[in-house]
Amino acid sequence: MQIKHGAAIITGGASGMGAATARRLGQLGAKVALLDLNQEAAKKLADEIQALAIHCDVTSPESVEQALMEAQRHHGPARICVNCAGIVHGKRLVGQQGPMPLDEFRKVIDINLIGTFNVMRLAAAAMTPLSALEETGERGVIINTASVAAFEGQIGQAAYSASKGGIVSLTLPAARELARFGIRVMTIAPGLVDTPMFQKITPEARASLEASVPFPKRLARPDEFAFLAQHIIENVMLNGEVIRLDGALRMQEK
Repeated sequence: MQIKHGAAIITGGASGMGAATARRLGQLGAKVALLDLNQEAAKKLADEIQALAIHCDVTSPESVEQALMEAQRHHGPARICVNCAGIVHGKRLVGQQGPMPLDEFRKVIDINLIGTFNVMRLAAAAMTPLSALEETGERGVIINTASVAAFEGQIGQAAYSASKGGIVSLTLPAARELARFGIRVMTIAPGLVDTPMFQKITPEARASLEASVPFPKRLARPDEFAFLAQHIIENVMLNGEVIRLDGALRMQEK
C-alpha cells in the first residue's frame, strides 16, 4: 500500500514506538492522527509533524468511535491503523504482600489486549466499505504491537505476557477473517526497545540488558520499529504473521 497522501491512525502515538511511527509516516506524506490519553505530549508531537492529536481511551468503545470519526472528518477514511497503546507491568502472581490483586491483572488485559481489539474492530469496520485500491486490491492494513514476552515471559510478567500473547493469537484469525475485504493484519513483537522507561535504569543495568542481545548488542531504536511498520504497510504479501524485532534475543527466566 502506498503511504503518501493516505490517512493513518496511530494509538499510543504520543511517545516511544508510536511517536517514531508517526514521524516516519508523516515524513512519507501520510495524514497522521495521534490517538493518546496524554494530550499534552500528543499535541506537541502533532504540531512538530503537522499531524492531528486526538484524546482517546482505547478501552472505551465510545472514546475510540469518537476519535475515529474525528480523524475521518479531518483526514478522510484511514486505511492504515497502527496500535501501539499499552502499558508495562511487572509483579509476581504471589509476592511478599500476597497474591497479585486481580484488578491489576484485569487492567493490563483491558488496556493491552482488549484495547487493541477494540481499535481493531472499529478500524476494520470503517475500512470494509472503502473501495479496494486498484493496484493491490487492498482496503486497509492493521499493525498491532505485541512483545517477545508473549513467547518467553519472565518471572513477574504473567499479566503482561498474557496480554501480549493474546495479541499474537489474534493475528492469524483476524487476518483470515478480514482477507475477503482486502484488509491485512500484522503484529510486531519487539524485544528491548530504547523507550523512556529505560532512561530510569542505572547504566550498569542498561549495559547488562544490551549484552543480553546477541546482535546487535544494544537496545532497539523506536525508529527501527517504525521502519518495520513502513515495510509492512508497503509489502502487500505480509499478512497474518508476527515478526520479532529483537536482535535474536530470547528472554531468560528473570
